Amino acid sequence: MFLRIMAHFKLRDADNMTILDTLLKRSGGKCELCASDDNLDVYNVEPNAGLSSDSSLLCCSTCLSQIETPDSMDNNHWRCLNDSMWSQEPVVQVMAWRQLKQLSTELWAQDLLEMLYLDEDNQKWAAAGLMIQEAVAVDPTRDSNGVILQAGDNVTIIKDLVVKGAGFTAKRGTAVRGISLTSNPQHIEGRVNGTRVVLVSAYMKKL
Repeated sequence: MFLRIMAHFKLRDADNMTILDTLLKRSGGKCELCASDDNLDVYNVEPNAGLSSDSSLLCCSTCLSQIETPDSMDNNHWRCLNDSMWSQEPVVQVMAWRQLKQLSTELWAQDLLEMLYLDEDNQKWAAAGLMIQEAVAVDPTRDSNGVILQAGDNVTIIKDLVVKGAGFTAKRGTAVRGISLTSNPQHIEGRVNGTRVVLVSAYMKKL
């Protein structure tokens, strides 16, 4: 069984600030993609060597929901990238490139892509994320009954699970609402007892 803590208030940067605190200071308390200040949360931009402020960005619920469910994308919303793509933070540049790439049928997005320069390492990072999304689409995440899970689904835990590092046990029958998918089709992310954790999908049942 593989479980790992994803709670931003449990993980700390070298300067001893929580990731959330670091991102709030970096962003001025606004979404680093669209500048909204509503319902902000930490979004981990995969793949990376480990959760940190360098691999994460502060993201509003609107941007996050559209990133996790590309079919729901409101193309006009992402015109905000005209500003955020010029961020000095590589993680923001990478996320901007990925979103523009998915909108490349739009002429305005094509124009922005041509102007957005990424160095070699960040270009590889950006492209790798799209490859992960394609892989997840080919090999879907399934619950204990084999039902395909999608971002935003609600599930229930079917057995007690000890969450290492969090100091609690996720009890059987606990509902996990609004899950997120990960790069590993065997894992999902969700909040249990207020803590964002990674859970094994085989121990979940879709509600």
